[in-house]
Amino acid sequence: MNLDDFLSTKPLFYDTIDYERFPKVYRMIEGALPTPKIIHLVGTNGKGSTGRFLATALSRAGKRVGHYTSPHILHFNERIWLDGADVCDEALDVAHQKLLALLSDDDIEALSYFEYTTLLAMVVYEGCEYVVMEAGLGGEFDATAAFPKTLSIFTPIDYDHAAFLGTSIESIASTKLRSMQRMALLGEQKHSEVETIAKTIAEAKGCELYILTERLTPVIEEIALHLATKNALSDYLRTNLMLAMVAYEILGYKASEELFDQSALFGRLSPIAANITLDVGHNPLAAREIARAYDGKKVVLIYNTYKDKDYREILGILKPIIESVEIIEVSEGRVVLREDLEGALDDMGIPYLPFETIDTNKEYLVFGSFSVAETFLKRMNVTSAMV
Repeated sequence: MNLDDFLSTKPLFYDTIDYERFPKVYRMIEGALPTPKIIHLVGTNGKGSTGRFLATALSRAGKRVGHYTSPHILHFNERIWLDGADVCDEALDVAHQKLLALLSDDDIEALSYFEYTTLLAMVVYEGCEYVVMEAGLGGEFDATAAFPKTLSIFTPIDYDHAAFLGTSIESIASTKLRSMQRMALLGEQKHSEVETIAKTIAEAKGCELYILTERLTPVIEEIALHLATKNALSDYLRTNLMLAMVAYEILGYKASEELFDQSALFGRLSPIAANITLDVGHNPLAAREIARAYDGKKVVLIYNTYKDKDYREILGILKPIIESVEIIEVSEGRVVLREDLEGALDDMGIPYLPFETIDTNKEYLVFGSFSVAETFLKRMNVTSAMV
C-alpha cells in the first residue's frame, strides 16, 4: 500500500491516547533507526518558525539537517524538510517501505498517524547530523519525546489542549518541561511560574538549563533587529529568531547574519496577496501576538475554529482589529457548530457573514487553524506553500 493510501486509514485525532504504545515500538526498532543529534522543540506557539530558523542556519553552515514539523498546510511533504526543501515523494515512498519492513503487523495497525509519520521522518533523516524535531501537542508523553535529545528548546507555554495537558499553567508547563533531558533552553514566557517549574525539573533531572534572557548578547539582538526589519518579521518572530540564534550558539557555533537571513516559515503572518495575510495560529497566545502586530489596524477576519478552542477569548482579543468576520466553511469533524460561533459573534457585537470572495478594496486576515489556512488556499487555487 502506498503512503497516501496507508495514511488515509489512520485517524488524525483521538479522544484518548495510549502513551505507552510509541515508546514500546520505538525501543523495538531503535537499533535500525539513524542516531542524529536531536533538537527537540516544545511549547504552545512558535515551534515551527523557531525550528525553521535554526534548521536553515545549520544547513547553511554545512550540516546535513532535517526539520520535522506538523501539521502541514497543503501537502504532507511539508512535514519532513531536508537540507532546505520538503522531502520528495520518491524518498517518502522508499522510507515508507523500509519502515513497514521494520514493524510488526500489529504495530503497523496500532500506531497513530502522528506516531507513524514521526518514525517515517526518522527513516528519511538517515545520514543527517542534526534533526530539529517539533513536538505534536504535548511534551513528556509526545511521540517525539521518546528519542534521546541533544537540546530541548521551550517556546512560550500557554493554555492549549486542556483535555490532554490539564487546565492550569502549572500542569501544562510541567507536562511539557518534563520532556527535557540533558540540556534545555527556555524561551521568553508570558507566565513567570514556567521558569520556576523549569528550574525545579532541570535540577531534579540533572539537566543543564539556559534562560533566553540571560543568554542574549547585544550582537544577537542587533542582528535580529536588522533581519526583522529587512525580512518584515513581527515582534514575536524576531523573538523566535533570537531563540534560534541562542540555541545555535549553545550547540557550540557562532551565529551570524548570513546564516539567519531568512523569511519566516510560511503561514506565520505571511502576506499571500497585497491585501491578504495568513496565519495558522489558533489559540489566545497567537491571537495576542497578531493583535499586537496589527496595533489597531482594522481587517476583515476570515475565520473558523475547532470546538475545543477558546474561540470566545480569541475573538475578544482580536476584536479591536476586527472590522467584520467572514466565516469560512471547513470540512472537518472538530469544527465548532456554526450556530455556536455565530452566537459568540452576536454576543460580542461583531458583524459577520459567510466567506464568499475577496474584495480588493479590503484588508483580510486568514486565521483560525491549519485547516482554515488549507481550506482558504484551496479556495484561492493555491497549490503549494509559498516560501
